Amino acid sequence: MAGTAASAGTGHAAEAPSFTHGVASGDPLPDGVLLWTRVVTDEPVRWEVARDAAFEHVVARGRTRTGAHCDHTVKVEVSGLRPSSHYYYRFRTGDVVSPVGRTKTAPRVSDHCGSLKFGVVSCSNWIAGYFGAYGHLAAQDDLDAVIHLGDYIYEYTDPGVRVTEPQHECETLADYRIRHAQYKTDPHLQALHAKHPFVVTWDDHESAENSSSIGSPVHDPATEGPWGARLAAATQAYFEWMPVREGKLTRRLRFGQLADLTMLDLRSYRTDTTILGAEQRTWLASALTDGSARWKLVGNSVMIAPLKIPPLPGTPPTNTDQWDGFPADREYVLKALDRAGMKNAVFLTGDIHSSWAINVPLGDKSVATEFVSTSVTSDNFDERAGAPPRTISLQIEAQFRALNPHVKFVELDSHGAQVMTVTSEEVRMDWYYVADKRDPNTAVSLAHSWRTLHDTATVEPVPPQ
Repeated sequence: MAGTAASAGTGHAAEAPSFTHGVASGDPLPDGVLLWTRVVTDEPVRWEVARDAAFEHVVARGRTRTGAHCDHTVKVEVSGLRPSSHYYYRFRTGDVVSPVGRTKTAPRVSDHCGSLKFGVVSCSNWIAGYFGAYGHLAAQDDLDAVIHLGDYIYEYTDPGVRVTEPQHECETLADYRIRHAQYKTDPHLQALHAKHPFVVTWDDHESAENSSSIGSPVHDPATEGPWGARLAAATQAYFEWMPVREGKLTRRLRFGQLADLTMLDLRSYRTDTTILGAEQRTWLASALTDGSARWKLVGNSVMIAPLKIPPLPGTPPTNTDQWDGFPADREYVLKALDRAGMKNAVFLTGDIHSSWAINVPLGDKSVATEFVSTSVTSDNFDERAGAPPRTISLQIEAQFRALNPHVKFVELDSHGAQVMTVTSEEVRMDWYYVADKRDPNTAVSLAHSWRTLHDTATVEPVPPQ
């Protein structure tokens, strides 16, 4: 794998054409979807979309070109498709054919669809383990899309279960390209991309730890050059390698009358005083309160609920990299929800490598809910503490709940993926945990289920079934 990954970013077309990094789709619309692949070739790249896996009923086709300017990645915007429909797609250059991917379009905005189901994931560190959680979602046949909440790659390098390429921290465009390329050689991730469309946003490790528009605490301009150059390199590689439309990550996807999915960018506009930036802040408040759908789902890379942290060695009482560091932005958004009487806003969050179900408070009432997804592999509490799982973490979880009465569920130790089911009456989150992230063939099992009922802005456990 390392040799394959290292070929990315070189700009050379010496190797025979191959679709080593698989295929992917993203940002589904009622009438179209974005398709992605990578192939090193000087020849045209042809693509086809069909209603069947055998491609006997092709509904769209075309050709495009790629090159070193975009690291030989390919993006195709397909339109004219039917809503709420599965399609199959493939690419071809010369006689070489890509793997076949499957995707799904969104419902029409006017449709009253009965239910939606999404995979929800975050924080997949190559060196920390294998991506069995991705494999679990790839085995599901009925997902409408997979929502990735950030830290799709990690920029740093440490000893671990697997070795990263390049074997140093990413700083340049070539570095970030190689790191993205390596991740897309993972068989579980390839299978998931080929099975379902993705809706993505980034967090910090797609560039550097705790990054913002003005810098990162781990970036030293004296030895690593201007932060702006590094951020531009990371951004370019991300948009080349991810199945997302060019430009802003801030966007809203509509899934019939049942749900809007608003994806936030909490890094690009962040300064010392704002996490959203003025334009995104105003847009978000409007998007959450316009009455266009029953549920307002928000792809939110860091926790929005206030959180007091138990006294732990070397740990501050609050995490200012979350919305806690930007209380004015949070109050603006939550007050907008409260004024509008919107109680069906559900924040979907990653970042902190653990599982949470939370009532998001404004003063003495709850105005929204938040479900936090655990990490695919990135180290969580027991690993960082050097303790066996489900030992000292039990006490810390109890302290979190005592200090934060709005936190109704927290589990600090397990890795996995989530499945979110949306109906007119509830949004339900199911946490699936892997038995061992160091095992590429790990078992995966359902561990916890929580939901929020329509018009309540509160979470509750789902009764055993």
